[in-house]
Amino acid sequence: MPQVTVTINGHPHAVQCDPGEEHRIRDLARLVESKVAGLADQFARAGEARILVLAALMLADELTEATDNLRRLGARGAAAADDPLLADGIDRLARRIEAVASRLETSHI
Repeated sequence: MPQVTVTINGHPHAVQCDPGEEHRIRDLARLVESKVAGLADQFARAGEARILVLAALMLADELTEATDNLRRLGARGAAAADDPLLADGIDRLARRIEAVASRLETSHI
């Protein structure tokens, strides 16, 4: 199992991951580090544990907000699928896109 070393708040941490996930782990660590660095600047007198907890709470809040937005969009999408006017509009738009694609395929661009 691969191991990646990431640095958060100046401290290296060895993290095991699945093969091929190394880049993602580094990206996630950069995101966490950016939150921690911003909080460390803002709350210079706060201890490291408090800063890490605040960063975790901020990331959890962002994740929850994104999840809630996806649920709302999904609910809207399900309701929209039952709307015959919307379905007709989507069908017409799809036919127009197919016509444009067909013209592009037959042109010599």
